[in-house]
Amino acid sequence: MRARQRGLWFALLFLACGLFALALPDGARADLLDYVKKPEPHFAWKLKQKTENPFGVIYDLELTSQTWEGVDWTHSLQVYQPRGVAPTDVMLLYNTGGKPNEGTIAYGMIVAKKVGAPCAFLYDIPNQPLLGGKKEDALIAETFVRYLDTKDNDWPLLFPMTKSLVKAMDALQAFSKEEWKAEVKGFVVSGASKRGWTTWLTGAADPRVRAIAPMVIDTLNMVEQMKHQKETLGHYSDMIHDYTERGLVPIPDTDAARQLWKMIDPYFYRARLTMPKLIICGANDQYWSTDALNLYWDGLPGDKWVTYVPNAGHKLEQGGGGDAPGDRSVAVNALAAFARAQVMGKAFPKLEWKHDDDAGRMRLTVTAKPAPTAARLWVAKAPTRDFRNAKWEERPATIDEETVTGEVDAPTDGCTAFFGDLDYEIDGIKYHLCTQMRVAGKAKP
Repeated sequence: MRARQRGLWFALLFLACGLFALALPDGARADLLDYVKKPEPHFAWKLKQKTENPFGVIYDLELTSQTWEGVDWTHSLQVYQPRGVAPTDVMLLYNTGGKPNEGTIAYGMIVAKKVGAPCAFLYDIPNQPLLGGKKEDALIAETFVRYLDTKDNDWPLLFPMTKSLVKAMDALQAFSKEEWKAEVKGFVVSGASKRGWTTWLTGAADPRVRAIAPMVIDTLNMVEQMKHQKETLGHYSDMIHDYTERGLVPIPDTDAARQLWKMIDPYFYRARLTMPKLIICGANDQYWSTDALNLYWDGLPGDKWVTYVPNAGHKLEQGGGGDAPGDRSVAVNALAAFARAQVMGKAFPKLEWKHDDDAGRMRLTVTAKPAPTAARLWVAKAPTRDFRNAKWEERPATIDEETVTGEVDAPTDGCTAFFGDLDYEIDGIKYHLCTQMRVAGKAKP
């Protein structure tokens, strides 16, 4: 009997350890979660100003999120409440760099109006300049190098960046109770580029995140991405030179380097990323391989969608040039529609697709529920598998009830890339949902 009892206890212990390992493999997540949960005695927020204009109300909050490496991180945190819009129990939280200005405030109010709920913008992600005047990717790379030198888990800058959003959620919940006598229970988190990177990690770190919409950070599964990037582009993108110049890419073959990338690569946190996800990318983004999504899409659990903006780069702008700004409506409407669906509890379309061949032509078949109002293919040609400077052209697709189909000629020379683009509408907001890309052709750089 005792032997059986010991066997049962060992079995239960093994099961418990196995479940814990499933939740936190290789210790990577424990480091991020431990950092986020660490008490912050200097955490504070206050409402500095309430400004009314013809469009609505702007609440200007001052936030101290934490103390990192002896520096108190302070942020502008603005809440935009359009006229006639009531508080809701789910709020869009968008994180960005810099300080509020006329442009960002107008953008925030437009998004909030489309969402139909108050929205918050968190600025100063990260606090900068730091560490000898470094900013942006140069600053992130510096903190990675310092982690490799010291093995101090607090160094990677993505940790305090993520914690800034966690503490912003704390502040917004308290603010909502004080100002509106209403409770915010969950958040839709978004941001672009390294702030999109932070969006992924915030989704993994805090259960209050109901959905995420990371933008132009098409590089999950980073070890494989760097290999793929060099194979498809012929070299690492010049846009990530801050990391290549510091010896961080290619990723060093050391235990410390491997642990670093497990700590900061959202792909290692994917078991926690079960919430709805909308990934927004520019089809001509100079940072990443054109088909980078294909290296992590299948590994993401839960509901997920992608919006590609054709003929747009890292800023998600179509057209423009010189001093003239481009059109960002595709990205803005996708974000607003997704956030509105999450805030209002409305269903987003269900899409499934398959790429195959038929009689020598490349075929895409999409099952769409409900059927889109319109659909098309976007097709690009290039001498190699590098499509970053290619022109995307629209081709017809056929809608037959809830099935969308389109075909493209296989390349006889060079390479061809294409994806499906479906039109939808929610409460007057027209938006696009896309399929994965297919890249065909064997030409190498």
